[in-house]
This record gives sequence, C-alpha cells and structure tokens, in this order.
Amino acid sequence: MRQPLSLVRRMSGALLLGLTLTAGAVCIPLPVQAQEASRAGFQGFVQGLWPAAKARGVSRGTFEEAFRGVEPDAKIVALTKKQSEFVRPIWDYINGAISAQRLKRGQDMAAEWSKTLAAVERTYGVPRSVVLGVWGMETNFGSFTGSIYAVRALATLAYTGYRGDFFREELLTALQILEGEHIDRSKMLGSWAGAMGQTQFMPSSFMKFAVDGNQDGIRDIWSSVPDAMASTANYLRQHGWEPGLPWGFEVALPRGFDYRHLRQDFARWQAVGVRRADGKAMPRSGEATLFLPGGAGGPAFLVTRNYDVIKAYNSSDAYAMGVAHLGDRIQGGLPIQGAWPKDQPMLDKDQRQELQERLAGLGFYEGTTDGKLGSRTREAVRNFQLRRGLIPDGYADYAVLRELRATR
Repeated sequence: MRQPLSLVRRMSGALLLGLTLTAGAVCIPLPVQAQEASRAGFQGFVQGLWPAAKARGVSRGTFEEAFRGVEPDAKIVALTKKQSEFVRPIWDYINGAISAQRLKRGQDMAAEWSKTLAAVERTYGVPRSVVLGVWGMETNFGSFTGSIYAVRALATLAYTGYRGDFFREELLTALQILEGEHIDRSKMLGSWAGAMGQTQFMPSSFMKFAVDGNQDGIRDIWSSVPDAMASTANYLRQHGWEPGLPWGFEVALPRGFDYRHLRQDFARWQAVGVRRADGKAMPRSGEATLFLPGGAGGPAFLVTRNYDVIKAYNSSDAYAMGVAHLGDRIQGGLPIQGAWPKDQPMLDKDQRQELQERLAGLGFYEGTTDGKLGSRTREAVRNFQLRRGLIPDGYADYAVLRELRATR
C-alpha cells in the first residue's frame, strides 16, 4: 500500500547508495572507493538489524537468506520524489485512473469474481465497488503487482533514513513474514516502497489485516483474489468503514449557495437546495462534508467519513477520489458531471510551498511546507478565505496566493 512520503532526511540518496549520481537523464558513476564504502556501510546497517530481527523470532537462516545478494537501489530513492497523486492536477490523475481499458477490465473482473465480491460485501460491509476501486488503482486488477524484491526496496529506504524508522519497522516485519513462510522469497515482489500483492499491502498491514478469504489455510494476497479482496475489505472495515453509508457522491449546488456550509447531515444539505448529480435521493441518515477539489467553479461532492477511511489506504485526495469514482463507474455510475478548471494555470511546486509558508506565517497552517497540497492545506486555505471574506472553497490557486502576498 502506498504511503505519503516526505523528503529524504539524511544525505543525498545517490551519495548514500554509492551507485550513481543522477542529473536529469545523465547518470555519473561515483568513484569505486565511494561505492565500496557505501556497500560496506549498507552491510553494516544490515548486520545491525540482526538483534531486532532475532527478538521478533526471525531465525539466522531466514535472515541470511533474506539479504543474500541484496544491495541498495538508487532508483528507489529517486522515486520517492515523484508521487503523482500529490503533484498532478486531480482531474489528470482521475482521468488516468478511469481509462476505457481499465473500466473494461474492471467490469470483466467484477463479473468473473461476482460471487467472491458478494461474499466479501456480506462479511465486511464494504461495497464491492470500493474493493474493486482499490484493486484497480493499485495493480490494475492484478495485472501488475510489482517486480521489486520487497526486502531490497525496504532495506534501501530504511538505510537512507527515509521517513525516520517507518521503513526499518516494515523491513523487520517483512522478515517475520518470510520466517512464517507466508510467501517464498522469490515471490515476495512488490512496489518500490515495499507494498505487495493484488492490493499492495505493506508488511505491517499484511500481519494485521490479511485474511484467508478462500479458506485454504493460507493468507495469500499475492496470487489469491479471494484472499486479496477479503483482506482489503477487512483493512477498510478495521479502519472504521461504516456499512450502509456511501463514500459520497457528486452534487449540484443551488444558485447563490452559501459556501460557509461545510459539514452537516444529509437532510440539512437537501434543505439548502443541494441535489445529487445522478438524480438519486439523498441518504436518509448520516453526515457529509462539502468537498470542492477544483474550487467553487469545479465539480462539487459530498463526502462522508467512509471517504476518509479510503484515505487510510493512501492519504491523497486524488487517490481516494480515483478509487471511489473508478469503483462507481465499474458499477455503472456516471462520469463526473462538473467541469474541471483546466483553463486555469496550476501553482508550481515553489508556489505551492510559498503558499504553505505564508499560511503558516499567518497562523493558519501547521505542517510540513513541502508543496504537497492535502487536507491540512485545504483547511488552512479555507480558514484564510473566511477571514478575508473570500469564497471559502479551500482551493489553492493563484487568487489565493496573490491574496496571501498582499496580506501582512
């Protein structure tokens, strides 16, 4: 499962790994002495893991076999800076996720595994549409589950100190999975961040949430679709999924809508003139938050706490919207009806970071000023807009940045 990642906190990844120094498309090999020193440092790091691994019940044989021939991978460090769900416009991300090919494959897989999905839905209370959405977003319904040896990926990230101790802990958990013979080393493949299987579980998620969906005595998220589907639904349910409550839906706002409305129950949303874009009735119970991912001029959505549960899988709004909308479309839902603000220029990374820094300087934002615009930034923008008498849509664009620059 992909996780939102921060910048590498120690030295340059290329220098640490001692393999290559990348500048654009040019790879300049480091001196042999530097490479040898880095390899020695990596091996020292690996051997330093042994006491912790032993304490978790990992045998010396499993430990040595897990790291046999493993060296750090410079390409992995470069990939930590290219998370598309945080840097691409949300409409580009969603359009890429809801391709005609992926929709067709999703519909075919929904039909093929309909009995399994129905059983999962009954057991965990998570709609098949959401399970299908995760499956499609993560691996295109199992067509590509990753080709990187998980221990190498996790060891590379742990060695660089990326995200503090997070990847070190995941690496130790991966060793426990090997010790438990849940998967053979040769098949323990996944993404650059160590996520594995049909729906890309991190090792800790496997240990906590993987279940035996087909009742064969094995938790196999790599090759068993029933196990992967049940494990995904179990993950979402354990993170707070409320059965019977939708993740949300697109809505049409009335003329003269008061954007100060943010969170209220569905009856109140209906009372102020908000209607579902698909023409269906509002749910009879539950609350929802107004979400305007493209600003007041773009599509509008009401999202529930189940939407936030999807974000437990990956904290990006683009990812969560991709999962939710893909699943709905597979089940026959409409395309997004509102028009995205594609004609408006997007803030570049430096401008996004400047926006966060200015919000922080005014006391509206607490968090890392990394240029990644998530829910914290959106809330800060909305509060700033309210203070300045602007439309509080939470959308970070040039108008907000200009207003921030003019505020002292």
